[in-house]
Amino acid sequence: MVGLKVLKNKLSEYVRIAASGESVLITDRDQVVAEIIAPDAARAPRVADAQLAELIRTGLLSPPLARTQKPPRGAPLAALSAIVEELRADRDNR
Repeated sequence: MVGLKVLKNKLSEYVRIAASGESVLITDRDQVVAEIIAPDAARAPRVADAQLAELIRTGLLSPPLARTQKPPRGAPLAALSAIVEELRADRDNR
């Protein structure tokens, strides 16, 4: 258990404790108000993936049923050397 004031000053320490598998209870005026726990093993490690998974879990987003179209393939819009040259010219004009 940790009070809010101590948690504020040593947050990274308590996050490491929770990440190692321990549960950290947070108190305010001798009342437990929150708990820090390690993420569920099924949770995606990347934030964006975890957010998408949460939206799907709550029903706010539906995953695609099947991929019906392939991404367009074709010639690039511009050669890399032309893009780099344009970027350099733009920097020089500033």
